[in-house]
Amino acid sequence: MSAIEATAEVFVTAFKTLRPRQREAVLTRMLADEELSEDIADTLALEARRHQPRQSFRQALKELRISV
Repeated sequence: MSAIEATAEVFVTAFKTLRPRQREAVLTRMLADEELSEDIADTLALEARRHQPRQSFRQALKELRISV
């Protein structure tokens, strides 16, 4: 386990020990922070699309009708 994964594990373990209202307070504070909120939204979007078929950058541009 890498140092990053270990840090994440400690954070998640601590978060899970909180009572529901404490969890809500932590999440509310995180979402109130613009930068953290954007990071969370980006991560959720990436996770939601993780198993979608991949396509080349050129194909995506073509579908969006963007010429290079």
